[in-house]
Amino acid sequence: MSTLKWVRVAAAVAAAGLAVAACGTVQMGAAAITGNSRISAATLTAQVANLNTAYAADRAKGVKPQRAVGQETQQVLTWLILFRVYDQLASQHHIYVTPAQAQRQLDALTSQAASSKVSLDEYVSAGGALPPDLVPQLGQYFAILSELEGRFDAGKAPTTTAGQEKLQSELGHAQCIASKDLGVTVNPQYGVWDYNTYSVVTAPPSLAAAPSPAPTASPAKTTPPC
Repeated sequence: MSTLKWVRVAAAVAAAGLAVAACGTVQMGAAAITGNSRISAATLTAQVANLNTAYAADRAKGVKPQRAVGQETQQVLTWLILFRVYDQLASQHHIYVTPAQAQRQLDALTSQAASSKVSLDEYVSAGGALPPDLVPQLGQYFAILSELEGRFDAGKAPTTTAGQEKLQSELGHAQCIASKDLGVTVNPQYGVWDYNTYSVVTAPPSLAAAPSPAPTASPAKTTPPC
C-alpha cells in the first residue's frame, strides 16, 4: 500500500508544545489542553477504539497497518492535537477553507486509495493511524496545509532539495508558532510532545535501564524551537 501521502505528512506536520510544570497537573479528565479548550480522555479513548476497530477490518481484508503497534493512543492524540493547531494556524494566517476545498483534498486521497486498491477509510487508518471518524477533519487539515504551502512557495512547488527544505522550514516555524500560542499541554499519562518528530511519544522512564524498545530514537525535545 502506498505511503506517499503519509511521508509528506510526516515531513510537514508540526503541532503542540509541552507546557507541564514539574509539579503541575492537567485539567481533570483531559488528555490534552489546547488554548481554552480540552481534548477529553473520553474522546481519546473513543477514537482509539475507532482506530482499533478499523485495524481489525483492515486486517480482515489483508491490509496491514503501517504504523508501529502498541502506540495507538499516542498516534490518535497526535492527530487530535494537530487538527486544533492547524485551526489556530489558519486563524493566524487568515486562511479560510471552504467545504469544497476540504472535499477536494478528500477526493484526492480517495483517488490515491483507489490506486492502492483500498477504500479511503482503509487508506487513512492503515497508512496514517487516523480513525475513520476523523476523515472530515483530515480534509480540513490538508486544505489549510495546501493554502499555507501556496503562500510560502508563491503557488509553485519547489523542485530542488534546497527549495523543498526551505519550504519545510517555513512550514515548521509557522506550525510551531501556532502550537506555542495555543499553549498545548499533554497529560503526562499519555506521553510528551516531541518537537523532533512533531508527535506525542511515550515518556521514557525516570529510573532504571533504558526501555526496550526505546520510545524514541533520540531524547524527546519538549521545548518549542520558536
